[in-house]
Amino acid sequence: MHEHGVAGRSCDHYRWVLKYSPQLEETPHRRKCPVWRNWRMDETYIRIRGHWRYLYGAVDKTGQTIDFTLTEQRDERAARCFPTKAIRRHGVPG
Repeated sequence: MHEHGVAGRSCDHYRWVLKYSPQLEETPHRRKCPVWRNWRMDETYIRIRGHWRYLYGAVDKTGQTIDFTLTEQRDERAARCFPTKAIRRHGVPG
């Protein structure tokens, strides 16, 4: 931030991130087209810059991606977090 002429301490920037991150994350979801009631979730792993990552994704019946999550580890927490978030945003798949 200092490069852009914004004065402040690092803790001030951290508070800004904590305050505005949820709003910035929700903005694109409000602008998206409505999702069909029929959508599916899938999990796969991909290689990014030489490291394996787990990609959880949801697509509707027309093949449009409606949500995704990329994680470093494939564990129960990651496996439960994505469906919970997707169902909260788009409803239970049909």
